[in-house]
Order: sequence, then C-alpha cells, then structure tokens
Amino acid sequence: MHAWEAIQTAVDYIEDHLKDEIDTATLAETVGLSPFYFQRLFARLVNKTVGEYEKMRRLARAAKDLEITDKRILEIALDYGFSNHANFTRAFKKAYGITPDEYRKTLPLLNTVIKPELGMNYVVIDEGIPLIVDDIVLEINRKRLNQKEIYFGLKAEVPVSQQTPVGESTGVDIPGQLWKQFHNKKKLIENYLVPEAELGMSYAGNTQNGTFSYFTGCLAKTVTEIFHHSFVRQELSPGEYIVCSIEAESHEKLVTVALDQALRYLFNIWLPRHNLITQPFSAEKYYPVSENIYRMEIWLML
Repeated sequence: MHAWEAIQTAVDYIEDHLKDEIDTATLAETVGLSPFYFQRLFARLVNKTVGEYEKMRRLARAAKDLEITDKRILEIALDYGFSNHANFTRAFKKAYGITPDEYRKTLPLLNTVIKPELGMNYVVIDEGIPLIVDDIVLEINRKRLNQKEIYFGLKAEVPVSQQTPVGESTGVDIPGQLWKQFHNKKKLIENYLVPEAELGMSYAGNTQNGTFSYFTGCLAKTVTEIFHHSFVRQELSPGEYIVCSIEAESHEKLVTVALDQALRYLFNIWLPRHNLITQPFSAEKYYPVSENIYRMEIWLML
C-alpha cells in the first residue's frame, strides 16, 4: 500500500464516522502505521492535523444538517461531538464568520473543508483521456476560441485568503453569493441573454488589498451595451485554451466538491507536469443538464 492510500483509507473512515468518537491511535493502527508517523503523514498530505480535519468536516456536515433538517441546533451539536450549544456556536462562528442560528436564518453559501481524493495527486492523464474519481469525471483538452464572447452580469471583489482552494480558508462563499444575486436579478435583462449559457470568471483584482475579481453572468444574444447600472460587461477573449470538462451527479456536487478538486488537480498537478503556464484568470462555463448529468468546463488561456 502506498502512503497516500493509507491516508485516504483513514480519510474515508473519518467521513463514515463523523458522528462517532474517533481515536487517532486506533485509526493509525487500522491503516498499519505508528501514531507518530500517521499524524505526520496525515498533516503533510491533507494539510491539516487529524483533529483539525475531523472538526472541520464535522462542522461542514453540521452546516448541511442546519440547512436541510429541522433539528434543534443543540441536537445537531451533540450529533457531531460538541459538548454543548456554546462550544458548537463558538467553533462554527470561528470557521464561517457567522453563528449557526444566523446561518440557518439566511443560508448563505459557505466555503467548507471538502474530503480530499489523494489519488488525484499521483495520476497525470493525457489530453482527451477521462479521469474518474468519486463519481466525478474530468477530461482535459485544448480548444481554440476564434471569436470573443460577450457576457453580461455582476462583479465582486473577493479576498484571496477567504476563497478555497486558493486561500485554504473557510467562511461565506462570496462567488456563490454573487451567483445568487445574479440569478435573482437577471430577469431585468433577460431579453439580452442566452439564459442557459452561464459564465463565472476569476481574474486579477487589487493585489495591495489581497483580492481578486469575480464575475457571474450569461452569454449576450447580440453584441450590445446594457444601460442598467447593476450589470457589467465581461469578455472571453479569442485564443488557445486548456479546457477541463467536469461531470457530476448533482449541481451541488458540481459547484463544490467537483470544482474544488478539478482546480486543485489542474493547478497543482496537471499544468506543472505538462510544463504549461496559463494567464492569471480562469473561466467556468456552465451547461444545461442533459440525461441527469451536470456539466461545466474550466477554461484557462495559455
């Protein structure tokens, strides 16, 4: 067994026992490692200690329960190993910047710690070869865009430190909140749009303030100007792109787990291994659901 396989086994075990007490020594023994070496290797590959990772995954699952169940906050806290309401509230607010009660009332999108698939760090696929991981399908190809595409939508500045996977931080998902705002407002300009052709774009922002710009919008039907003060125009320039196609079994999984894993794989593994450098922006193209498959593409310009 490779070292990463042992840690992946431990990660999978933790995920299946988030409501149980997990003993680190027993976990290390289960995967055949000494407690000392297991904890060092876990921290190296997961970028968090065992205890911190367990806590953040419990908080992520607790947030989902706050969203989809009517359980009392104390009941959810106890389910995930927190001794009382106050300790749970303190940990939740430290992780996400809001209390569990505030979250349940407003349900903002959150950046949470996602269960890693460590095997992706050790597989380098060729162009045009699908990679299947945890019911997610990735395929990377080169594409040429011959004419610029015009999009209309909304823009926001996002602190780099608060946006996973770049900043490795948790909290309110500002790009996700911007998508919510756009979907609530796009009816104001729907006559100008191709509604099923949506785009998200991250690009250089204010380096002194430590932010990047994020755009959400729809493809314009015609090249025109929109005079509504809330909306901005964004272009996807002609050129040669690396395009990573992603398929997942649900929209939620597509825009959270799948997108996070694809970005990590592209920037940490695939591009460096192919000695490729891309311009400092990425575009996310979203496509209509077909045959119960949710699909998007990440576009990176060489």
